[in-house]
Amino acid sequence: MRNRYVFAGLAGALLLAGCGGPAVSSSGVPSLSQAAGQQSQGSTSTRAAALHAAAQCIRQHGIPSYADPVLTAGGQVYTDARSIQDASQSVLDAVRQACATLAAQAGLVPDAEPPPPPQLIQAGVRAAECMRAHNLPNFRDPTAQSAYTPGHGFGITMGEIPSGGKLDPTYQAAAHACRALLDAEIHASTLASLGNDG
Repeated sequence: MRNRYVFAGLAGALLLAGCGGPAVSSSGVPSLSQAAGQQSQGSTSTRAAALHAAAQCIRQHGIPSYADPVLTAGGQVYTDARSIQDASQSVLDAVRQACATLAAQAGLVPDAEPPPPPQLIQAGVRAAECMRAHNLPNFRDPTAQSAYTPGHGFGITMGEIPSGGKLDPTYQAAAHACRALLDAEIHASTLASLGNDG
């Protein structure tokens, strides 16, 4: 089922604050393109190794479920943002303290996902069409600007679901009828799928 996901940009700022890493955007959060642009022109395998080292540090300092980021052939980096989001402030502080330099060297900004790739958008559109066809007319088609969470698909806004929320019988019936398409959207958002589509 699609999950609502709001990530305030806190994790990336915490990870990279105070280090001599990537330039900072006007919002104060380093962007992935800025991070990648400041790296040496090393090979893909060098970048992948740096991403693995940063992820290993994150796992060792309080987020053991954090998955290695996926680096695509086109240079996009998809991350396990949900693990970062679910961490406590004290864990994020520990990760920032221990892993900021490695994250900067890898150009890793855990909350800066690239735009959703076409395959994910297409899966999301099919799921939204199904939900609309099953009495949820406010479900919107995702676009390249839509927020998503790797492994969880696109978010749902309060305006898209009935006033009773996800427990509303209309929502439950639509979700049941559209289960295969919702699952396909979630599958298209997994790190493995994103790694093949970016």
